[in-house]
Amino acid sequence: MSGTSASAPAGASGGDPAGDLRVTRGVLLPSAELAWRFSRAGGPGGQGVNTTDSAVELRWVPARSRALSAPQRERLLERLGPRLVDGALVVRACEHREQLRNRASARERLAALVAEGLRPPPASRRATAPSRRARARRTDAKTARGRTKALRRRPDDG
Repeated sequence: MSGTSASAPAGASGGDPAGDLRVTRGVLLPSAELAWRFSRAGGPGGQGVNTTDSAVELRWVPARSRALSAPQRERLLERLGPRLVDGALVVRACEHREQLRNRASARERLAALVAEGLRPPPASRRATAPSRRARARRTDAKTARGRTKALRRRPDDG
């Protein structure tokens, strides 16, 4: 019974941990391009802390991926350049005590990073100048504020 409950969150949140990874509607990373590495997670873990490799590291090399077109690859390498380690995008997950949940979490994070990197840049802002009426409102407000402050001052004896 506990085996089915442990695999249910992974299926609901990240899909099959060993299958292809859906990033966007048009981009599907093949499982052959994903490299997994497992290690022991730090922190409290009870009896299995020194025997279970629950920490997960997921690596994907965008420069060698066949799932991306040339423009997508260029955009991704440009936007995720600082995150790449030896040309690979590395995601580490160790927040859960079960390896399967950490695998699902790593898959979700990788998909989110790649989707964000593939998103086109926002439209550039058109420079605008304030209207004549807006400038007049601003100066009127400054004048009124100055009058208010002047009324707070002590009257001159002269």
